[in-house]
Amino acid sequence: MTRTFNSVNPSPISSAMADDTYAELCAVKAAILAKVPKGLDLLQAAALPLVTTTGNQLLLATGIKAGQTVLVVGAAGSVGRSAVFTAKACGATVIAGVLKRQIDDAKTVGADQVVATDDDTAIANLPALDAVADTVGGRTAEKLIAKVKPGGVFASVVGTPKNAAEYPSVKVAFVFSHFDGQTLEFMAEAVRDGKLVIPISQKLPLSEAAEAQAAAEKGGVGKILLVA
Repeated sequence: MTRTFNSVNPSPISSAMADDTYAELCAVKAAILAKVPKGLDLLQAAALPLVTTTGNQLLLATGIKAGQTVLVVGAAGSVGRSAVFTAKACGATVIAGVLKRQIDDAKTVGADQVVATDDDTAIANLPALDAVADTVGGRTAEKLIAKVKPGGVFASVVGTPKNAAEYPSVKVAFVFSHFDGQTLEFMAEAVRDGKLVIPISQKLPLSEAAEAQAAAEKGGVGKILLVA
């Protein structure tokens, strides 16, 4: 999963996405600014732009409707949590797909069910799915595309499953997120109101960017913030 780092200054009232940069100050276009909702901590706001918009757009790419069932793969991560929240807001039944060691974390993300994606028996026992929202890829994706109903959607932020051609009746959608101020404000308000939780695992000074990068590459649950 791609991690982004947000340099946090105590004075701004707007949030934005800037690519490929660790900086105390950086120039961004006014069009990609979104107002931080009143009452939301600025450090928390810094963790939100990329992961919440990505999760939202990933889920919406499945076209899921109220009453349908979607599996969110990697639901314990920040993008996955955002997808789960969006799916529930759409009225869908949501299954959180996580590793066995993340089962306890996944019980707090708001899904209706939790399944271990590194347990072949658990995957085999899944019901037929209307959609999958994938943040993991690899062999897991190859197993789960087989569980999607004909006419269903497999949406992913990490690429098309290698065996997708074996399931021509399943629509595959690759999602590359883009800034959407309205979506970001909606998701930020959900975080402020406690409806969506994006964990922050570490807060490090900008001078320790290398250590932050190394920590991110080890994986785990929670955002890492660089604080100026």
